[in-house]
Amino acid sequence: MTTPDTTAPESASNRRSQRTALTVIGLIGVLAIGVALGFLVRLPLGGPTMPVPSADSVDVGFAQDMTVHHNQAVDMATIALTKSDDQAVKNLAYDILTSQQNQVGQMQGWLALWDKAPMPTDGYMAWMTETDGHGGHGGHGASMSPDATPASGGGAMPGMASPREMAALGQATGQELDVMFLQLMLRHHQGGLPMMEYGAQYADVATVRNLAGKMVETQQGESDLMTGMLAERGAAPLPMN
Repeated sequence: MTTPDTTAPESASNRRSQRTALTVIGLIGVLAIGVALGFLVRLPLGGPTMPVPSADSVDVGFAQDMTVHHNQAVDMATIALTKSDDQAVKNLAYDILTSQQNQVGQMQGWLALWDKAPMPTDGYMAWMTETDGHGGHGGHGASMSPDATPASGGGAMPGMASPREMAALGQATGQELDVMFLQLMLRHHQGGLPMMEYGAQYADVATVRNLAGKMVETQQGESDLMTGMLAERGAAPLPMN
């Protein structure tokens, strides 16, 4: 009598675990490279010396708040990249993870050069103070739903996923995971857009304005892509929080 082969499922499981482990190791390497490259970025040389931005400047506030915003996008993208079986979703997650981690490295490098805190210490978006329609986004005036991610000053940045939503994303699988990732990331992009547009217009340092403008262009394109991907999967975008 032939003995049943009980090793195949275990081997498949082992291979899956090894692939996941290798993916995680690769992501760690990507994140480390992104931070390292970012810290190598310097402000333009030559010409008049650019004064170091003040702690309450658009430049510093943008770099601090956008670091927080990007960090959550990196977390969401990491979950999708390591757990999704949909190649289109994985490709998008990889692009978001690598580009935004590199940008975090740049912004943290600038803050270190300016000798400023790496993260906001008095609420979010208080640096958006111009009276041109942007002022309503100020940190202490930001609305906050019962399930919103709290800011240090009591407000919340629009588009941010709540701890409950992040936990649900981490537990989801299959198409539920893919749809939830696309919905949360699309809302995340849309919520961060006013900060990027404001930074591109009002930052004093040209390098900061350029990076903010690049973010606007990239994330608008990704938002269009995610809107289409949701429609293909029979799902709709989330309302802004």
